[in-house]
Amino acid sequence: MQTAEKEPGQAEIFKSGDRLLDFDLSEELNHGIAVSNLAYAVAAELGQDEEFCYQMAIAGMLHDIGKLKLTGYINGQENDPLLIEELKYVRMHSSLGYEELKDQGYSELVLQSVLYHHENYDGSGYPCGIRGEEIPLSARIMGVADVYDALRSKRHYKDGFSKEKAMAIMKESRGTHFDAEIDDLFLEHIDEMEAVLDTGTDL
Repeated sequence: MQTAEKEPGQAEIFKSGDRLLDFDLSEELNHGIAVSNLAYAVAAELGQDEEFCYQMAIAGMLHDIGKLKLTGYINGQENDPLLIEELKYVRMHSSLGYEELKDQGYSELVLQSVLYHHENYDGSGYPCGIRGEEIPLSARIMGVADVYDALRSKRHYKDGFSKEKAMAIMKESRGTHFDAEIDDLFLEHIDEMEAVLDTGTDL
């Protein structure tokens, strides 16, 4: 008897965004471009000025730069079964990215976006466990853009979700992972957001 393939749960889906085994630089660059475009578009839909939107685009390109600091550790651990230990190190990437960029002349908006883009609205995120509007607006925008592209993207270790499946996950996570207002606006303008993703260029 053929059994239905079990779909991953929400926790597994969000954890997959942290997975860095077999790190692929071209995939990370494509992700940065997509998140940059989405973050700019969301900021514009929220009525932010052009400078804010421009800084969001920069932050989108740089938000995962800390992962580059982790490749030496990760690439030496392919056969290590201690995935919890791996995840602990991977979760350092936002702090490492902030440390890498803080003395290079980037705006506070960019730095906060990089540092806090994995903070969750309910306080369950990292690195600081801040919640609600304690999380800077730029980071709340970045979190939505980052996760949506991660859900939609095909990677060498996973297939991308359909638009409908990705939307359902995003809706389920409003008020927990995401600022509900930003999440609702994103989903309300999902066709425009998909069009932004379609303008990306594979590297």
